[in-house]
Amino acid sequence: MAAPRTSLRLVAAIRNGSSRGIHGPGGAATPEGSQKGKTLLQFLSDRFYDVEFMREYFLQRHMLKVHQKNRSFAHLVQDYGPNAAGACFILKQGGAVKFQNKEWIRPNERGHFRLEFLKFQGVPVEAVDASGCAINYEGLDNLLLLKELQSLSLQHCPHVDDWCLSRLHPLASSLQELSLAGCPHISERGLACLHHLQNLRRLDISDLPAVSNPGLTQILVEEMLPNCEVLGAGWAQGLKVEPEEQPDRASPVHAW
Repeated sequence: MAAPRTSLRLVAAIRNGSSRGIHGPGGAATPEGSQKGKTLLQFLSDRFYDVEFMREYFLQRHMLKVHQKNRSFAHLVQDYGPNAAGACFILKQGGAVKFQNKEWIRPNERGHFRLEFLKFQGVPVEAVDASGCAINYEGLDNLLLLKELQSLSLQHCPHVDDWCLSRLHPLASSLQELSLAGCPHISERGLACLHHLQNLRRLDISDLPAVSNPGLTQILVEEMLPNCEVLGAGWAQGLKVEPEEQPDRASPVHAW
């Protein structure tokens, strides 16, 4: 039984890089050009190598952009102080800041923002909303100088990981609210580093995919920070009951 004409065209096109030289079931399908003599497996191997090369190239470009976004704003610290420098860093990331007794400052839809806050050299930043920003370990240098920071939201930040949490201890005396919800690279090890933050009053650790047992983790964090309201998945989620601990539904209950 002859192979379907469409299949022959597909195989020949893969081998030749085009459909030229296809004459149907009875005709010849001679490879042409530089692909002559190559098997289908060799062709796919070459193309797979190209895909991997392009993937690595774009990944490196992406990480370079992340590195540039997290550069140090030390020059602004010298000229305008740590609060204005930290605010500028967050606003350039696309986040929002709130100076004490001031309104929230956010960039517009084009990422632009007014520089009037540079005049607030003596006004501390009390809240930072960096939700979804590309902050990483290096970029935290621009926030750790905010000694009166009370509220910090890092939810859904793709580059915030356990190492980042290990650096938050300089904010221990002021930080009262911290949101880590939806951060994909935070695990139990990183949450254990938060024991320095004894002034926390509210901590959101919900939706952390790298945490293997959310329920048990929340219980342990509550014990570690007894004065803090811990928001998470609920104490029962992820808790596994061993077979011997499960109630025997078949046995009758005897009344005493």
